[in-house]
Amino acid sequence: MPRTTDGDGTPVPQRLLAAATRLFAEQGYDRTSVQEIVEAAGVTKGALYHYFGSKDDLLHEVYARVLRIQQERLDAFADSGAPVEERVRGAAADVVVTTIDNLDDASIFFRSMHHLSPEKLKQVRSERRRYHERFRALIEEGQKKGVFSTATPADLVVDYHFGSVHHLSTWYRPDGPLAPQEVADHLADLLLRALRP
Repeated sequence: MPRTTDGDGTPVPQRLLAAATRLFAEQGYDRTSVQEIVEAAGVTKGALYHYFGSKDDLLHEVYARVLRIQQERLDAFADSGAPVEERVRGAAADVVVTTIDNLDDASIFFRSMHHLSPEKLKQVRSERRRYHERFRALIEEGQKKGVFSTATPADLVVDYHFGSVHHLSTWYRPDGPLAPQEVADHLADLLLRALRP
């Protein structure tokens, strides 16, 4: 059985994901070999295959771990007792911040998702759809309560916001003029302005 941690206590799956994320970001998913990943993580191929069935599984997990965080946080916003406008603004800003905090993961995934097996791609699309549907339900709640305009269908509003989020990796730079929270606040404000009756 492979060791679960290294000398400093870092779990082997985390080391493998960190190595894979760095290598996928630097040289691309298709140009990164399993051997390079295990060497960078300081483990054997047996350890990789113990935790991840394939390189495809690693790519899936790079994105899935971010989406899990975002789903948990969206659920917390949606389930809070705050007014719907506050919940939408909080969720809209949060997805921007968590994407920027995990920019390598997001850019790797959108650049490389076509490499996933059909089964994994279907799974990811289902996970993303769940997130989008929960976000859309908040927009629809606001529309039903008259807080948000019904002029634009909720689906289109959601696609508009997440289109902005998905393109962050093409232009956002950590050393640029805007901090993650500033970008998040601007994009959330744009969304709310578009929704006001």
